[in-house]
Amino acid sequence: MSLVELIALADERGLAASGLACLDRCVPLLGGDDDDVLRPLWTSLVDGEAWGERVEKARADLGEPGDADSEVGSGSGSGASPDDQAAFLVRRMLATVPVESSVDALRAWADDCSVAALRIHELLDIAADGTSSVEARREGRTDGMSPLVAAELRRQIAILELLADRGAGGLRLVLGQSTEGRRVLRAVVSRRARGRA
Repeated sequence: MSLVELIALADERGLAASGLACLDRCVPLLGGDDDDVLRPLWTSLVDGEAWGERVEKARADLGEPGDADSEVGSGSGSGASPDDQAAFLVRRMLATVPVESSVDALRAWADDCSVAALRIHELLDIAADGTSSVEARREGRTDGMSPLVAAELRRQIAILELLADRGAGGLRLVLGQSTEGRRVLRAVVSRRARGRA
């Protein structure tokens, strides 16, 4: 199935984990080295407790601005650098995490996070030509994808398939996939910083 189809069929836990994994992989773009800042949210997916409180704490810990959608000129505009655009997308993912975890709200958030994470990888991939459609990739049209975007698409699909097959039992494997993706993106960010130095 395509990524779009998998998100449409996912249950509440699968949607929350899919969106959280996208955010978790992209956290290096916000600076800092705390890989465990979102760990309490992963715990919520296991124990079913305190999701809203842990969302608010993660926002505070990551220094999230009050309204990511109002950050015109600080990363959202087409004139901003790829790094600034990517960081803006991560901030928006964080700002829009549903505090009340309903299926409809989580599905919309997981879908937005999927698009944002693919777009972030496209922005930061030197091999990307900018002519592809992220939506087309999510629907299964994958010819000519750049390596970084292709790897992110595979991760998103694998995570949703794991959760569909194993439910809560797949969360440890999902976290492992997300951690590996975070390492990859951190290395990309580091290379780009060295290239500008």
